[in-house]
This record gives sequence, structure tokens and C-alpha cells, in this order.
Amino acid sequence: MSGEMRALDVRELPTVVFSHRSLMWWGTLGMMAIEGTVFALAVMAYFYLRSHSATWPMTAPPPDLFWGTLNTGVMLASFIPAHMAKKEAEALRLQGVRRWLVISVLFSLAFVALRVMEFAALNCRWDSSAYGSVVWLLLALHTTHIVTDLIDTLVLAVLFFKGPLDGKRFVDASENSFYWYFVVLTWLPIYLVIYWGARVT
Repeated sequence: MSGEMRALDVRELPTVVFSHRSLMWWGTLGMMAIEGTVFALAVMAYFYLRSHSATWPMTAPPPDLFWGTLNTGVMLASFIPAHMAKKEAEALRLQGVRRWLVISVLFSLAFVALRVMEFAALNCRWDSSAYGSVVWLLLALHTTHIVTDLIDTLVLAVLFFKGPLDGKRFVDASENSFYWYFVVLTWLPIYLVIYWGARVT
């Protein structure tokens, strides 16, 4: 071997990678781990307070089931546009990403509207009792995630229509859908706690 250094040829390496090969994926996963811990602590607070109360809910009937159950069904249906946006992004198909991002934005707007109805149907105020406080905390925490993802999806949709656009934007769209999976999946135990935790004795 000659004494001169040979440079590593990286010209054939891809400039855009997805899933666990992307730093964005690991960052999103880390954020989900932190936020999942926050959700778990809030759920534990709910059951801690319930275990120290003779009656539960304390001064109000359980939340009405209709709006929360309707929102849960719509959230589960939203897996389809989120998954399709992810698939189209990873195939670098511009028109498909645009279409499914717009549909995802519409789903997110529907969630926010339904969430307003959910807050109205809780049958308690946030300052009415420990029960009211922890229920509002759980719902507000999850609502924050819905709103932030709505903003993120809306910004991405605008960028995909207006530009500037490069390969990294497709990674952003893929990770946006990955994060939406987390938002939907974390809602399922929270739904059970808020809507059925006050009904099961």
C-alpha cells in the first residue's frame, strides 16, 4: 500500500434516508419517549387521586361519552391519511404527499373542533375539584399535541405546495406521520381513563 491517504468515496451514498437511518427519526423517538412519560405520570396522578377519594367523580357525573368516542373513531380513521403521507414521502412522490398532507390537515381541524365539544361535555371545571383538575390536565395535554401537530402538518403542506423543497422535506413529512401515530396511540389509554375510569367501580 502506498504512503498516500486514500479518500473515502461517498458519492454513491443517498442524501435522503428514512426511518432509523435518519437522525430526525431518532429525535422524534426521543421526544415521544419524554412525552409518553409525561402522559404516564398524568394517568398515575389520576389513579392516585382516585384511590384517595371516597367518591369518584367527586362532585360531577362522568363525562358524556358521545364526543370523546366520536373523536376516538375519527382519530383511528386518521391513521389512513397519515400512513399514506408517510408512504408517499418515502417514495419521494410529490403529488401524493401534497394530497395526503391536505387530508391530514382536514382531519386535524376536525379533531380540534371535536375536542372543543369534549371539553364542554366533561361535566366539570378544571378548578371544581381534584377530579376536575386531573381530567382537564389529561385532556389539555393531549390537545396540546394535536394542536402542535396540526401546525406542523399545515406548515409542511404549505412548503410542499410553495417550496423551497428538497429531499429533507420528504423526511420531515415521513416523521410528521410517525409522530401522528404517537398522538393517536397515546389517546387510546387517555380516552379509557377519562371516559371509563369514572364509570368503573
